[in-house]
Amino acid sequence: MKLYTHPISTTCRPIMMFAAEQGIPLEMQVVDLFTGEHTKAPYGAINPNHLIPVLEDGNFRLTESSAIMKYLADKVGSPMYPKDLQQRARVNERMDWINTQLGREFCYGVVYPQIFPHHKRRSAEAQEATLQWGKEHAQGWLKVLDEHILGPGNNYLCGDSLTIADFYGAAFLTLGEVVGCRFSDYPNVQRWLGRMKALKSWKQVNETLDGVVAANKDKSFVSI
Repeated sequence: MKLYTHPISTTCRPIMMFAAEQGIPLEMQVVDLFTGEHTKAPYGAINPNHLIPVLEDGNFRLTESSAIMKYLADKVGSPMYPKDLQQRARVNERMDWINTQLGREFCYGVVYPQIFPHHKRRSAEAQEATLQWGKEHAQGWLKVLDEHILGPGNNYLCGDSLTIADFYGAAFLTLGEVVGCRFSDYPNVQRWLGRMKALKSWKQVNETLDGVVAANKDKSFVSI
Protein backbone atom coordinates (compact mmCIF):
# COMPACT_ATOMS: atom_id res chain seq x y z
CA MET A 1 0.00 0.00 0.00
CA LYS A 2 1.14 3.53 -0.77
CA LEU A 3 0.38 6.67 1.23
CA TYR A 4 0.72 10.08 -0.42
CA THR A 5 1.74 12.16 2.53
CA HIS A 6 3.86 14.88 4.08
CA PRO A 7 5.40 14.65 7.57
CA ILE A 8 4.15 18.09 8.65
CA SER A 9 0.55 17.48 7.61
CA THR A 10 -2.06 17.48 10.36
CA THR A 11 -4.13 14.89 8.52
CA CYS A 12 -1.23 12.64 7.48
CA ARG A 13 0.55 12.35 10.82
CA PRO A 14 -2.26 10.37 12.54
CA ILE A 15 -2.17 7.78 9.75
CA MET A 16 1.59 7.56 9.93
CA MET A 17 1.47 7.19 13.72
CA PHE A 18 -1.22 4.51 13.62
CA ALA A 19 0.60 2.57 10.91
CA ALA A 20 3.88 2.77 12.81
CA GLU A 21 2.31 1.63 16.08
CA GLN A 22 0.47 -1.26 14.43
CA GLY A 23 3.32 -2.31 12.15
CA ILE A 24 1.33 -1.69 8.97
CA PRO A 25 3.74 -1.48 6.01
CA LEU A 26 3.13 1.61 3.92
CA GLU A 27 5.17 3.01 1.08
CA MET A 28 5.44 6.71 1.87
CA GLN A 29 5.24 8.97 -1.19
CA VAL A 30 6.01 12.50 -0.02
CA VAL A 31 4.03 15.24 -1.76
CA ASP A 32 5.90 18.52 -1.30
CA LEU A 33 3.37 20.98 0.08
CA PHE A 34 5.91 23.78 0.22
CA THR A 35 6.57 23.74 -3.52
CA GLY A 36 2.87 23.35 -4.27
CA GLU A 37 3.25 19.87 -5.74
CA HIS A 38 -0.25 19.02 -4.55
CA THR A 39 -1.74 21.85 -6.64
CA LYS A 40 -0.21 20.73 -9.93
CA ALA A 41 -1.71 18.60 -12.68
CA PRO A 42 0.18 15.33 -12.09
CA TYR A 43 -1.04 15.06 -8.51
CA GLY A 44 -4.51 16.26 -9.52
CA ALA A 45 -4.86 13.06 -11.49
CA ILE A 46 -4.39 11.15 -8.23
CA ASN A 47 -6.63 13.35 -6.11
CA PRO A 48 -8.72 16.02 -7.88
CA ASN A 49 -9.18 17.69 -4.48
CA HIS A 50 -5.44 18.50 -4.61
CA LEU A 51 -5.11 17.44 -0.97
CA ILE A 52 -3.24 14.83 1.03
CA PRO A 53 -3.42 12.13 2.27
CA VAL A 54 -4.32 9.57 -0.36
CA LEU A 55 -4.06 5.82 0.17
CA GLU A 56 -3.55 3.41 -2.71
CA ASP A 57 -4.22 -0.27 -2.09
CA GLY A 58 -3.79 -1.96 -5.43
CA ASN A 59 -6.36 -0.38 -7.76
CA PHE A 60 -8.32 1.05 -4.84
CA ARG A 61 -7.71 4.71 -4.02
CA LEU A 62 -9.02 6.41 -0.89
CA THR A 63 -8.93 10.03 0.28
CA GLU A 64 -9.75 11.67 3.63
CA SER A 65 -7.68 10.99 6.72
CA SER A 66 -10.48 9.62 8.90
CA ALA A 67 -11.66 7.21 6.21
CA ILE A 68 -8.12 5.99 5.57
CA MET A 69 -7.51 5.28 9.26
CA LYS A 70 -10.74 3.30 9.54
CA TYR A 71 -9.94 1.36 6.37
CA LEU A 72 -6.46 0.44 7.60
CA ALA A 73 -7.77 -0.53 11.04
CA ASP A 74 -10.37 -2.83 9.51
CA LYS A 75 -7.88 -4.26 7.03
CA VAL A 76 -5.57 -5.45 9.81
CA GLY A 77 -8.30 -6.14 12.37
CA SER A 78 -6.97 -3.60 14.85
CA PRO A 79 -8.72 -3.38 18.23
CA MET A 80 -8.10 0.37 18.05
CA TYR A 81 -11.23 0.53 15.90
CA PRO A 82 -13.59 -1.72 17.90
CA LYS A 83 -16.08 -4.04 16.25
CA ASP A 84 -18.68 -3.52 18.98
CA LEU A 85 -21.37 -1.25 17.53
CA GLN A 86 -21.53 1.28 20.36
CA GLN A 87 -17.77 1.39 20.95
CA ARG A 88 -17.20 1.95 17.25
CA ALA A 89 -19.87 4.65 17.17
CA ARG A 90 -18.07 6.43 20.00
CA VAL A 91 -14.81 6.41 18.05
CA ASN A 92 -16.63 7.77 14.99
CA GLU A 93 -18.26 10.45 17.12
CA ARG A 94 -14.96 11.61 18.57
CA MET A 95 -13.29 11.78 15.16
CA ASP A 96 -16.20 13.71 13.66
CA TRP A 97 -16.14 16.10 16.63
CA ILE A 98 -12.42 16.74 16.23
CA ASN A 99 -12.78 17.33 12.50
CA THR A 100 -15.87 19.54 12.50
CA GLN A 101 -15.74 21.30 15.87
CA LEU A 102 -12.32 21.58 17.52
CA GLY A 103 -10.32 21.35 14.31
CA ARG A 104 -12.37 23.99 12.54
CA GLU A 105 -11.81 26.75 15.08
CA PHE A 106 -8.40 25.67 16.35
CA CYS A 107 -6.65 24.93 13.05
CA TYR A 108 -8.44 27.25 10.64
CA GLY A 109 -9.16 30.01 13.15
CA VAL A 110 -5.92 30.11 15.16
CA VAL A 111 -3.01 28.18 13.65
CA TYR A 112 -3.30 28.25 9.85
CA PRO A 113 -3.84 32.03 9.49
CA GLN A 114 -0.57 32.57 11.35
CA ILE A 115 1.69 30.03 9.63
CA PHE A 116 0.39 29.76 6.07
CA PRO A 117 0.44 32.87 3.84
CA HIS A 118 -2.57 31.70 1.82
CA HIS A 119 -4.66 31.53 5.02
CA LYS A 120 -3.68 34.99 6.25
CA ARG A 121 -6.44 37.58 5.92
CA ARG A 122 -6.06 40.53 3.58
CA SER A 123 -5.98 43.25 6.22
CA ALA A 124 -4.59 43.53 9.74
CA GLU A 125 -8.09 44.18 11.06
CA ALA A 126 -9.50 41.06 9.39
CA GLN A 127 -6.54 38.97 10.62
CA GLU A 128 -6.99 40.17 14.20
CA ALA A 129 -10.74 39.48 14.10
CA THR A 130 -10.17 36.00 12.68
CA LEU A 131 -7.67 35.09 15.40
CA GLN A 132 -9.85 36.53 18.16
CA TRP A 133 -12.87 34.58 16.93
CA GLY A 134 -10.86 31.42 16.45
CA LYS A 135 -9.20 31.58 19.86
CA GLU A 136 -12.46 32.26 21.70
CA HIS A 137 -14.27 29.36 20.06
CA ALA A 138 -11.31 26.98 20.23
CA GLN A 139 -11.09 27.63 23.96
CA GLY A 140 -14.72 26.60 24.27
CA TRP A 141 -14.06 23.30 22.48
CA LEU A 142 -10.92 22.70 24.52
CA LYS A 143 -12.97 23.11 27.68
CA VAL A 144 -15.38 20.45 26.42
CA LEU A 145 -12.43 18.18 25.62
CA ASP A 146 -10.81 18.77 28.98
CA GLU A 147 -13.83 18.56 31.26
CA HIS A 148 -16.27 16.26 29.48
CA ILE A 149 -14.57 14.08 26.86
CA LEU A 150 -11.44 13.40 28.90
CA GLY A 151 -12.21 14.57 32.41
CA PRO A 152 -10.07 13.33 35.29
CA GLY A 153 -11.03 9.68 34.80
CA ASN A 154 -10.39 8.90 31.11
CA ASN A 155 -6.93 8.06 29.84
CA TYR A 156 -8.03 8.41 26.22
CA LEU A 157 -10.75 10.03 24.15
CA CYS A 158 -13.03 7.00 24.26
CA GLY A 159 -12.29 5.83 27.80
CA ASP A 160 -9.37 3.73 28.99
CA SER A 161 -8.36 2.18 25.66
CA LEU A 162 -6.25 3.76 22.93
CA THR A 163 -8.17 4.13 19.66
CA ILE A 164 -7.62 5.69 16.27
CA ALA A 165 -9.48 8.75 17.57
CA ASP A 166 -6.54 9.50 19.86
CA PHE A 167 -4.04 9.55 16.98
CA TYR A 168 -6.40 11.82 15.09
CA GLY A 169 -6.96 14.28 17.91
CA ALA A 170 -3.35 14.44 19.06
CA ALA A 171 -2.17 15.38 15.56
CA PHE A 172 -4.61 18.28 15.41
CA LEU A 173 -3.69 19.67 18.82
CA THR A 174 0.08 19.32 18.57
CA LEU A 175 0.00 21.47 15.44
CA GLY A 176 -0.78 24.30 17.87
CA GLU A 177 2.68 23.98 19.37
CA VAL A 178 4.00 25.71 16.24
CA VAL A 179 2.33 28.92 17.47
CA GLY A 180 3.23 28.35 21.13
CA CYS A 181 0.14 26.55 22.43
CA ARG A 182 0.89 24.63 25.64
CA PHE A 183 -2.68 24.04 26.95
CA SER A 184 -1.77 24.93 30.55
CA ASP A 185 -5.40 25.78 31.31
CA TYR A 186 -6.48 22.27 30.31
CA PRO A 187 -4.73 19.77 32.62
CA ASN A 188 -6.60 16.72 31.34
CA VAL A 189 -5.66 17.62 27.78
CA GLN A 190 -2.02 17.98 28.82
CA ARG A 191 -2.13 14.64 30.60
CA TRP A 192 -3.59 12.91 27.55
CA LEU A 193 -1.10 14.51 25.15
CA GLY A 194 1.74 13.41 27.44
CA ARG A 195 0.45 9.85 27.21
CA MET A 196 0.32 10.05 23.41
CA LYS A 197 3.83 11.49 23.20
CA ALA A 198 5.10 8.54 25.22
CA LEU A 199 4.15 6.12 22.43
CA LYS A 200 7.20 4.45 20.90
CA SER A 201 6.64 5.87 17.40
CA TRP A 202 5.77 9.43 18.40
CA LYS A 203 9.22 10.98 18.19
CA GLN A 204 10.10 9.53 14.80
CA VAL A 205 6.78 10.37 13.14
CA ASN A 206 6.68 13.90 14.59
CA GLU A 207 10.33 14.78 14.01
CA THR A 208 9.53 17.27 11.24
CA LEU A 209 6.83 18.96 13.31
CA ASP A 210 9.21 19.27 16.26
CA GLY A 211 11.72 20.97 13.96
CA VAL A 212 9.13 23.51 12.84
CA VAL A 213 8.15 24.15 16.47
CA ALA A 214 11.80 24.78 17.37
CA ALA A 215 12.29 27.10 14.40
CA ASN A 216 9.35 29.25 15.52
CA LYS A 217 9.91 29.24 19.28
CA ASP A 218 11.11 32.86 19.46
CA LYS A 219 8.35 34.31 17.28
CA SER A 220 5.27 36.06 18.60
CA PHE A 221 1.91 34.39 17.94
CA VAL A 222 -1.62 34.37 19.25
CA SER A 223 -1.71 31.12 21.20
CA ILE A 224 -3.79 29.15 23.69
